[in-house]
Amino acid sequence: MKNMKRVLAGAVALVSAFGVASCGKSGSDNTDSSSSYVDKVEVADLDDLQSAVQDIEAIPEGSDGELKWLSYFDINPTKKAPEKRTDLTLFEERGGKITYEQVSSMEKYEQLAARLMANNPPDMFWYEQRMTFPANCIKEMFQPVDEIVDFDAPLWSGVKDTAEQFTLNGKHYVAPIKFVANSVLTYDKDIVEAAGLDDPYELYVDGDWDWDAWYGMMEEYCEGAAADEERYGINGWFAPFIFQSTGETLVTYDEEKDEYVSNLDSANFTRATDVLYNIKKNNMYYPDWVGQSSDAFKKNILFYAMGPWASTETHTPKEDDNWAMVPMPRDPNTDTLYTSAEMQAYMWVKGSTKTDAMRCWLECARLVNVQDEYIQTEKDKFFENNPYWTEEMYNIAYEEITTNKYVLLIEQGNGISTVLSDDNAATNDTKEAVISLLYSSVMKEDENGAQYTWTQLREKYSGTVEQELKTFNEEYHKFTGK
Repeated sequence: MKNMKRVLAGAVALVSAFGVASCGKSGSDNTDSSSSYVDKVEVADLDDLQSAVQDIEAIPEGSDGELKWLSYFDINPTKKAPEKRTDLTLFEERGGKITYEQVSSMEKYEQLAARLMANNPPDMFWYEQRMTFPANCIKEMFQPVDEIVDFDAPLWSGVKDTAEQFTLNGKHYVAPIKFVANSVLTYDKDIVEAAGLDDPYELYVDGDWDWDAWYGMMEEYCEGAAADEERYGINGWFAPFIFQSTGETLVTYDEEKDEYVSNLDSANFTRATDVLYNIKKNNMYYPDWVGQSSDAFKKNILFYAMGPWASTETHTPKEDDNWAMVPMPRDPNTDTLYTSAEMQAYMWVKGSTKTDAMRCWLECARLVNVQDEYIQTEKDKFFENNPYWTEEMYNIAYEEITTNKYVLLIEQGNGISTVLSDDNAATNDTKEAVISLLYSSVMKEDENGAQYTWTQLREKYSGTVEQELKTFNEEYHKFTGK
C-alpha cells in the first residue's frame, strides 16, 4: 500500500437548478467577491496515512454489527450491480452487515419521521443536499458523529474543515466520505475542431477558461451554423455554478449574528445573471431534457452540462467517440476557482445505538477513498466499464475539485425549509423550490413569453426568502438554546 497525499477541503452542496444554452458580451462590474463563510482549501497532508492508520478494528464480539439502512438505493450487490463494493467487503470482514430498508426518494424524510415517532429508527441515512442539514438536524432526525469520528485522526483530518461547516452546538453532524463534481461540461473534440474553435481543456490548463472564453466559444459556434442548421451552445445543469463561481451563494451563514441570512443583493449575481440571461436571449440555450452526451451532440449542442453519471455506464462514449471535459468556467473577475460539489456522506440516525458498527462502517467507507491501493482499484474498475474515457476526463470528473486549485462552497439555502429548499415538495410548473428557481429562472420565460430578469426575480422572492430565514432562525436558536 503506497503512501499518499490527498486534498479534501471546502464545503459542499448540490444545488439543484436546471439551466439547460440556441446563440454578446454580458455586463460586468469589478465587485470583489469575499464571504466569511467560504471555507478556504487546506491541504490535508496524509503522507503518513499508512503508518498512522492501523487496520480498522473489527466490531467487538457481542456488539450488534447490523446497520439498518433506510434509503432509495442499496449498498449491497443487486441484479443491476452484482459486484460487491470494496467498502462493504471491508465492513463484512469486520463483522458488519447492512440491511437495506427500501423507501422512495420522494418519501424518504416522511418515512424516517414516522419511524422515529414509532421509536423504531433505522441506523443510517444518506446525506441529501436538500433538507438534511441544518433543517432536519434541528428537527432531531440525526445525531452527532463526534462519538465515532475523530476529525483530528489521519483518516479524517483531510475533511475536518468541511465537517466544521456542518456543526450545531459545537457537534459535528456530517462526516464527509467523498466529493464528486456536481456537473461538468462534456464536449466532442471533433465538433470543436471542425468549427475552428480552441480546445476548452487546453484553455482550462492554461488558466484561460472563464465566462468570456466560454460565452465567446458558444457564440462563435452558433453563428457558424449553415442556413438550414440549428446549433446550440449548451444544454443541461450549469446555471448555479455560474453564480457560485463568483465565490458566493444565495444564502449564507453569518457567524457574527449566528444566523442564516439572504445574499440576494450581491452585485456579483447581477454580473452572473447577465451572462445566463444573454445565453438564453441569444438562442444559445437548448432548454429541453437531454439524457446523455451523445444525444446532445446529435442535436448540435456544443456543451452538455451534467454530472459524470450522464457520460458513464450505459451513456459512456464508444470507440470512435472523441470526447473531453472541462469544469465550469471561472468568473473573470477573480483568479480563484470556486464551485460546489456533490458530497457523499452517511447520516447517523437519532436513536440508533449501533456505535461500534456505525464507526466501523464510516471508517471502511472513508478508507477506500483515501488510500492509494483502494483508489486505484476503484479507478481500474471504472475504466473497465468505461474504456473510452480519457485520463483527463477522469481527472476533471473525479479528482480535480479535491485539489487545492478549488474552494468548495456550501449553498446554505438548500437546507432551510420546504419552501426554500425542497424541490420534491414544490408545486410550481418546474417543481423547483425557491432557491433552485432563483438559480435558473433568468433562463425561463413568464406566461407571456417574456424572459425573467434578475431584478424581477429578486424583487419577487426576496420577501419570501427573508421570511423563511426568519422562521428558520427562530427554530435554530431554540435548538441551540440561544
